Amino acid sequence: MTLSFAPSSDPSIPLHVIAQPDLDSWLQDQPDTVRAWVAANGFTGAMGQTLLVPGAHGAVDFVLAGYGTEDKRARKRFPLAAAAMALPEGTYYIASGIPADRLEMECLGWLMTGYAFDRYASQSAGTAALVAPEGVDANRIETMANAEVLTRDLLNTPASDMGPEQLQQAAEALAGEFGAACSVFSGAALLEQNFPMIHTVGRAAEQAPRLIELNWGSGGPKLTLVGKGVCFDTGGLNLKPGASMGLMKKDMGGAANVLGLARMIMQLGFPLQLRVLIPAVENALAGNAFRPGDILTSRKGLTVEINNTDAEGRLVLADALALAAEGEPDLVISMATLTGAARVAVGPDLAPFYTDDQRCASALSHAAEASADPVWRMPFHTPYEAMIEPGIADLDNAPSGGFAGSITAALFLRRFVGACRYIHFDIYSWQPSKEPGRAKGGLGQGPRAVLTALSEILEL
Repeated sequence: MTLSFAPSSDPSIPLHVIAQPDLDSWLQDQPDTVRAWVAANGFTGAMGQTLLVPGAHGAVDFVLAGYGTEDKRARKRFPLAAAAMALPEGTYYIASGIPADRLEMECLGWLMTGYAFDRYASQSAGTAALVAPEGVDANRIETMANAEVLTRDLLNTPASDMGPEQLQQAAEALAGEFGAACSVFSGAALLEQNFPMIHTVGRAAEQAPRLIELNWGSGGPKLTLVGKGVCFDTGGLNLKPGASMGLMKKDMGGAANVLGLARMIMQLGFPLQLRVLIPAVENALAGNAFRPGDILTSRKGLTVEINNTDAEGRLVLADALALAAEGEPDLVISMATLTGAARVAVGPDLAPFYTDDQRCASALSHAAEASADPVWRMPFHTPYEAMIEPGIADLDNAPSGGFAGSITAALFLRRFVGACRYIHFDIYSWQPSKEPGRAKGGLGQGPRAVLTALSEILEL
């Protein structure tokens, strides 16, 4: 599926976007026929309302789209998308009503109403096409929309069709599209190349565990993206209850998000050296599954006591982060559907992130608003380091007590990046119910904010 603007040469219908408090003043400049038509059809400018206004000969002359009140808009990511979803099939252009600082993101929301995951059954999606308004960066908006398509499709595909092998194929396809290099260590090769924890977590699954690496770009600062690729998580021997296993096809959400971010970086031609690392595994059950009480030795040499096999994501990320640090990058970003504690803290709509770098934090916070991709800074609270030190080993993968679960997981990961400038995202990457521009199911969390912030962070 490709989401794009309609060609400007297509016949298109003017769309006037009317905020609810502005309707009366807008109507004052309209002919009596228009005022009568608006009143007769009960159009108030409420969010999501649409009204086709006929001309003298009965054909549609223009369309009104309700933009609601400021309070209502504050509750929706893409307010205009609510109207776009209600419009009949056709091609439209925005004639008035959208503030300049909201125009690009409203266009993005409109494009994303056209997304539907229809691999297994037909699904409805918005059918109203939009001509790119003058002055917006249409290529950038389309790039963000289609990166979101990639991320959502990967997340929505069940593990029966999206195991480590298929995730590798998706990375290889992306690399091929942009002339990037892609290499893979799989199965026993992980042990030979010193990725012991990736191998241990995935060794019980039918599909072999693997580390996928993508490299693109030959100059500029070095950016390394690390994405958790647990294609299904049973919890291992600490088996999850059935209700908790229902969404575990999305436990590779970190991988899906970094691939979406990589697509944007490559398509927009950012002047940097990009490296993507994805440890792709399935946390399965078999006689050779790793056990509670095992002590693993990581690529970095740190030992890890396993107190819960359901805290496996940080294990595979640790080996990948150690490799990332060896390349001495200018910035490392990890993304992972890592802890339920993050959902308790901020809910499903915010992407919590950790960094010790104030410049990164400030750039991300500002970029999040501009890109309609909300994030929230969480603390690398160093006094909690003792909670991840069990004594019998260097680190504990699942500290007891239940406190600060997202923070302790982030502190665990920080141990493996050394002195590298580092940002970690603990994301949910799932939309629980349908919203304008956001279909129910998998979605990106964080990539647009990162994309927008990179120019400042890396001085591009």
